[in-house]
Amino acid sequence: MTLMIKRTFILSIFMLATLVAGAQPAAVQNAAKAVFTLTTFNKDGSIHATSRGVFVGTDGEAISTWKPFHGAASAVVVDAKGNKMQVDALMGANELYDVCRFRVKGATVAAPVAKAPVAAGSKVWLLKYSLKKAKGEQISISSTEKFMDKFTYYLLPKMKVEIDESCPLVNQQGEVIGLLQQSETNGDVFSTDANFIKNGMKPLTGLSVNDRLLAQCGIRVALPTDYNQATLMLMMAGERNDSANYVACVDEFISKFPTKIDGYTSKARMLAAKGDEKAAQQLMLTALDKSDDKAVAHSEYAGLIYQRVVYNADTTKSVFTLPLALSEARKAYEISPQPQYRHQEAQILFAQREYQSAYDAFMGLTKTPLRNGEIFYEAAQCKSNMKAPFQEVVALLDSAVAACPKPLNAVSAPYILARGVAYDGAKQYRKALVDYNMYDTLLVGRAAPTFYYTRAQCELQLRAYKQAINDLAHAAVLNPAEPIYFAELASVQLRVGEYDRAIKSADLCISRDANAVDAYIIKGVALCQSNKKQEGIEVLLKAKEMGDKRADEYIKKFK
Repeated sequence: MTLMIKRTFILSIFMLATLVAGAQPAAVQNAAKAVFTLTTFNKDGSIHATSRGVFVGTDGEAISTWKPFHGAASAVVVDAKGNKMQVDALMGANELYDVCRFRVKGATVAAPVAKAPVAAGSKVWLLKYSLKKAKGEQISISSTEKFMDKFTYYLLPKMKVEIDESCPLVNQQGEVIGLLQQSETNGDVFSTDANFIKNGMKPLTGLSVNDRLLAQCGIRVALPTDYNQATLMLMMAGERNDSANYVACVDEFISKFPTKIDGYTSKARMLAAKGDEKAAQQLMLTALDKSDDKAVAHSEYAGLIYQRVVYNADTTKSVFTLPLALSEARKAYEISPQPQYRHQEAQILFAQREYQSAYDAFMGLTKTPLRNGEIFYEAAQCKSNMKAPFQEVVALLDSAVAACPKPLNAVSAPYILARGVAYDGAKQYRKALVDYNMYDTLLVGRAAPTFYYTRAQCELQLRAYKQAINDLAHAAVLNPAEPIYFAELASVQLRVGEYDRAIKSADLCISRDANAVDAYIIKGVALCQSNKKQEGIEVLLKAKEMGDKRADEYIKKFK
């Protein structure tokens, strides 16, 4: 009897040991809490794809396959407790290995990523998503391959993947070694090293916002951890037509770099643009308190106020004023007497129409390392507004051009154009034309249509009719919707006897503005000069009906 009991006891111990050997270790069970389900959506809110994934960081960092994100506009995850969280930003992706790293909004339960690979033949656990106690499945690693010298590519037995695709594979210590993946071409089952997904993909930079692969998903790219790269991304994100993602980018910048002014300034500008100046002001006051560079913070605040006052049509109810901007610029200079802050002060003085004070400040800056063409140009504007003699103004514009790097390039073009306009206004047309031609050369013929119209007017003063016709025609090509270019072109063509061309140009003007009475007069006269008097008089009668008193004189002349 005793022997039988001993045998039964030994058998029970053996069976228990067998069960324990096949049971999930506690570390594996804990790792199962990090598994989630992923759903991506199209722009219209319809479901784009569903998949799985695993959290690898307590701050929302997660990994999954890339395929569900490709072409999606947004995404959410539901964790093992049923909590739904919005996918906030992409942190990296690799199309070749079909993997993605991203971040959700909220704190998360994470599973550690294995630093060491597992060998071929080892048993690992496939952790499936469940809102109840997760059930793991043991799988043997068929074989392994190295890639990029330090990461491992796991080949797994053939199996039905289906809804378990992207679920994590973990070792006996509950560390994630990879994700369950299946080839769309041959059905092979494999797993890419989780350490590669978390640490091996190229790091984010300021240019990642334009990354070809990441751009295939509507979810924004996370900010780089480096401040300078993050600043670059903030600037580039602001240039994209995606306000929602830009707002999120700005908020992340403030959160990540709370002592840097860039994020506060960007958000304050958005608030001011929406008309919420009080909120913008309060945010900048917070920035002034937290910033690690008070001079820069005061200067940025001054710049925000200046831009808002100068470029906002209605400032009657604004909390921002130029005196406030001036005060902030001066505070920046008091903290750090850098010439750029003095320059900002001079620009604000100019906006306040304190031209003499602004002029003195600009000229003072010409004796600092900031000396450049812009400083002399701004000083010239001060002199012009003070009604100074022409020679004083043009001398400053000469200095503006002289201060530019040699050989002259597009940087110096605005100052050359300004000098040309000054000569033009003083009726020194030949000197004006020299500057106009130099400006056009520096811009490689890519100036605005208004420039070619202006140069044409100068050329007409010099009776350079052929050049004027070419410039007016070029202006019309650049902006074919503007009727005045066709009207002026028709006028010059009429003057030099190009009657057929004058008629065509006048018709083009009328097609854009049916009330362009000058075009009717030009067309009528050109028709009469072309021995089409009856047709021309009919056009002139049309001009008379429109109230133009010149029409009667021409009708009498050609009858």
